[in-house]
This record gives sequence, structure tokens and C-alpha cells, in this order.
Amino acid sequence: MQEPYPKTLTAARAVAVGIAQPKCRGENNMSENEISRREFNLGVAAGAAAIGSAGRALAQTREPFDLVILGGRVMDPETGFDQVANVGVRAGRIAAITVEPLEGGRQIDASGHVVAPGFIDTHFHWPRPMGNKLALLDGRTTVMDLEIGTLGTLVDDWYAERTGTNQINYGCASCHEFARTLVLDGITTIDAPEAMNHRGSDKSGWSHTRPDLDKGNEILRVLDTGLAAGAVGIGSTLGYMRDGASAREVFEIQRIAAAYGRPCAFHFRYTPGTDTSEANGIQEMLANAAALGAPAIACHFNNPGYNLVHELLVRMRAQGHNMWGELYPYAAGSTALNAVFLEPEIWVDQLGYMYEETIQDALTGEWYTRESRTEMMAREPARLVLAYKMPESAIVDWLRLPDVAIASDGMPILDDSITWDTPFEDLPNSHPRGAGSCARTLRMGRENGIPLMQSVAQLSWNSARPLGLTGLKAMQERGRMQEGMIADITIFDPETVTDNSTYAQGNLPSSGIPFVIVNGVVVVDGGEVLRGVNPGQPIRNEPQESLFEPLDVHAWTQAFYAVPQDFGGGVPNSQPAYDPRVIPCCE
Repeated sequence: MQEPYPKTLTAARAVAVGIAQPKCRGENNMSENEISRREFNLGVAAGAAAIGSAGRALAQTREPFDLVILGGRVMDPETGFDQVANVGVRAGRIAAITVEPLEGGRQIDASGHVVAPGFIDTHFHWPRPMGNKLALLDGRTTVMDLEIGTLGTLVDDWYAERTGTNQINYGCASCHEFARTLVLDGITTIDAPEAMNHRGSDKSGWSHTRPDLDKGNEILRVLDTGLAAGAVGIGSTLGYMRDGASAREVFEIQRIAAAYGRPCAFHFRYTPGTDTSEANGIQEMLANAAALGAPAIACHFNNPGYNLVHELLVRMRAQGHNMWGELYPYAAGSTALNAVFLEPEIWVDQLGYMYEETIQDALTGEWYTRESRTEMMAREPARLVLAYKMPESAIVDWLRLPDVAIASDGMPILDDSITWDTPFEDLPNSHPRGAGSCARTLRMGRENGIPLMQSVAQLSWNSARPLGLTGLKAMQERGRMQEGMIADITIFDPETVTDNSTYAQGNLPSSGIPFVIVNGVVVVDGGEVLRGVNPGQPIRNEPQESLFEPLDVHAWTQAFYAVPQDFGGGVPNSQPAYDPRVIPCCE
């Protein structure tokens, strides 16, 4: 069986042999050859827009580099390379990692700083200029929404809208929830910031309806359209649709993704739940993925039962399955007030929480009661709330887990008046994870003795590695500090990097991350996001012909000898009911 995460011999590993401290470059931050930010970015952006293939030969040329990073602690989580070195960037790629002196049009003195692979966030719901700006200040070079994503029929439109205008790399999944919304409610929703189109409406087909076989095939067809257009995978908010999406439907959407070799990312059926129901939810996903030989992502498993969930993932990977999980380093979550799992029958009766102690209005800071929740639901059903569900002490446990990825689950702010220039302190409040997840990971790692290489891996390599194994080329060339790789680079001060966002002020940018480089272009310069610098590239698969094969009763009987009467339930009571009290034992 092929090992899921092969160790490769790389140029960076070769550089590690016999490496020494670089020569002193002086005390100034920039060399006398420094050019202006604008000149540098205008020159490099053109090359970065069409990055070609590259290899070790790049490092062997003596031509000047577009950008050089001098005297930083270069860390590569794939190879374990961890040395002070100089980095040369040319044509959007890392062309040299060496102790030898380097020259370039732009020089950055990284003394006392870590030079790391750009941070990758696979669970980001605010793909808008301000959301991207906060993500960049937190060290992220790539943001993808793989839990929700985009309506499958609009994947091309979603990517096209960002071509040449995005400061950060961007990607999406084909969205299960939006496919159901379109087919069952007739509502078009393009991505998470537009989810109020249906979540704030009086239509609940997307959440509660079990479709018949014809409607089920339509849902699958919409999802397949997105995959054929190049979506990274399928994203499913199953926990919000636990009554409508049957076990059969979940299996079939994973089968669709498996045909393309791509992952499904799930908000589990019983999240949030107990330590038993949480594990049961992920076991549904893992069983399907194992039967189908498909990749799978466990979204934000930082809930009760996380230790068993982690063990399940570790054991599945040991058997050769490409399955991984992500979490955010906060004890509270965030969601809409009308989320099905916040209903009293689940939140209070089943899980034992009290609204007064666990559900807080994100905008006002007020704590809800059962009565005030009912009142607000009548006025603003999808209002943003914070949900406190785990002890703070659990966060350090999560950050100690190996092979786990950090993803923010950053929530969108629904305010059309927000522009790129809106002061951070004037933004409406939201969960601090959108602004601070990466810096918080590094700070808490520093304060609790977690190896820095593990934290760097959680922020980059642990997402790039499994996505690259699905065949996603963009992730085979990122998440690494190695010669020939794309120059997505985050430079941070390991002693001072910190999150500043809080539950009371959730959109304050992180600090201690002075430089962020996207596709070889400096986008964060001296802690400032540069206006009008848009080197972000799409993270997607190549479009291809559809692989969709609709469920067919005749074909089903030939293969399995038993027919699903409908798509897992259909209208109530449509499935045959067998009562052992009335069925003779021997018929």
C-alpha cells in the first residue's frame, strides 16, 4: 500500500548539510539597493501572474533575484530544515536557500525572524477584501472555503470574479448546502457571505427536506458541475441539515467526490454534540470515505470527543487513507442564532447547556435566554452569536496534537458599508478566530512549550500535504520552504507574534508578522497591507468533463439487488416499515 505522506529528498534537505550562519548584513532593515514598494510590486506582479515550472537549476544562476530575504531562521516542516539562511526569490518562486550572499532588487533583513511557508487556511468564510486583509495580517497567504464553498453551477463565476483582483490566494469547494437550497427551495446562493439568502428566509427545504430520487440526482448533478469546473472538493454543513440529509445522501455526495479523487469536508452531523455523538458523526464520514477510497476532511473537531476523533484520523492515515482534520484555537464557536443545534431540544435538553451561560450576541455582548432567543429569532433569525462549548484548557491539548491543521472558520461580516479602508476598530464585532487564529497558535505554542516547527506545520504543511496528495498541483508547490516551490512566505517574530482580537473586539489585526509574500510579491510590508497589490492566484483543479452518473433503479438492482425506494427517505412514511409483531417469522 502506498504510504500516504511520502518523505522526499528535496533541495532544502541538501542545503541543510553543513550549513553555517550567514555573514553579517549590517543593522539596517533594507540595503542601499532598496527600491520602492510600488516599483518592486509592479515589476514582480507581472511575472507572478503566470508562474511557470522551476527547479533547482534556478538556484545555480548568478543573476540577481527579484527579492532576497537575509539572515532569517528558515523553517521547512516537510524536511525539518531549520537554519539561519538567505532566501532568493525569482519569477514568483523560491530560487535559492543558501548561506552565500545574495543580491536582488528588494532586500528584507529577517534577522531575529522566522521565514516560514505562507500560512494556509482551508476554512475561511469571508472571501472579501476586508476579510482577506485581516487574513494577510495574520500571516495567511492562501484562504479557501472547503466547508461551505460555492454553488456548483457558479464555481467558474466565483473564480473569475477574483482573477487579477485578489491580494491573497483563493479557493472553494462545491457546496452541498447551496445545491440543496437551489434544488429544494429555488434560491441561488453563491458563497458564505450570501447565505442569508436562504438561512434568513422562511424556507427550510435546504435543511429539513428529504428529496426523492429525482431531486436527489439534481442535487448530485449540481455538486458534480462544481467538481468538473475545478472545485477543490465538496463542502458540507451536514450538522445544519441533520434531519434533511439522509445517510444515503451523504454517501452519494462522497461517492461523487471520490470519482474525482477529491475530498469532502464535513461539519459533522452531530456537531456540536457530546463526546459520543461527535465521534459518531465523524465515523459516518470516515466509513464512507474508507468504503469509497476517498479523501476526507474533519472540519473543526475541537469539540467534546476530540481525542477519539484524533485517534481515528491517525489510525486511518496509518492504513493509507488520506484523511485529516482541522481546528481553530478558541474555546467558543460562532454560528447563526437559528442553527438547528441551538434549538432548546438539542442545546438545552440533550447537551445540557444554559443559554444564559453559553450563547452570547456577537454584536452587543448580551447573553441570551430562551425567551430572548425566541424574540430575536422572530426579528433576525440568522443573527451572529458566540457559542461557548469547551474549556479554555482544551486549547493547549489541541495544539499539542501532531498532524492537525489550523483553520480559522472565519465568519463574514454582513455589512455593505465596509470597504478596504474601513478602520478595524470600526468593524462590527465577530468571532476573533477570523483575525487571529494563526498568531494565536504561535503565541500559545510559545507560552506552552510546543515546538515551533509543529506550530509552523499546523499552519502550512499539514494542509498542503494532504491536499497535494489529491492531485491539487497548487498545494504540491506550497506549504514548503524549498527551492523550486512557489514563494508564498510568511515572516514573523517568534518572540512577539501575537493575536490582538478578542471576543469583545474580534477584528483587531495580529502583530509581529511584518512581511507576507504571495507568489513572490510583498503584500504585507512592515506590518502594512499594500493597497492595489493583487498577486493572489486561484487554488483549483483543472476543469474537465463531468463524471456524473445519476442513480438509476435498474443499475442499482444489477449491482446490489436492493433498491433505495427514494433518496433516503423522501416524504415522511414513504419507506417500507417492518414490524416484527406482524411479519411472520418464516415468510
